[in-house]
Amino acid sequence: MDTKTYPVTHSEAEWRKILSPEQFHIMREHGTERPGSCALNFEKRAGTFYCAGCEQTLFKSKKKFESGTGWPSFNDPEPGSIEETVDRTYGMIRTEVHCSRCGSHLGHVFPDGPPPTGLRYCINGVAMNFKPE
Repeated sequence: MDTKTYPVTHSEAEWRKILSPEQFHIMREHGTERPGSCALNFEKRAGTFYCAGCEQTLFKSKKKFESGTGWPSFNDPEPGSIEETVDRTYGMIRTEVHCSRCGSHLGHVFPDGPPPTGLRYCINGVAMNFKPE
């Protein structure tokens, strides 16, 4: 099976220096943060959400909405910023989303979001940084 090479790559040791232990677990080991545990879930200011691993722009705040799930939710990523793979863990079939620049796990996308896309990108808050406008 081929392994994709991303524009931003690091060794495991380098990722461990760049990311906090929680970020490493979520972004490099496909973990999930506890719902409601990240301040970005409550972020309401205008601005931009970036990948914590490589600073690629992922979402604009105008695409964020309150889903009631406990994770930051968006209905549309910035073009080309997200890639998807099939996630078959925990006896479910879900669509995982990861950063197209560094391959870091961000969360999952579900078909139960608001118009116009009908999608809900459910993203681990610690996988992102936020910069207000």
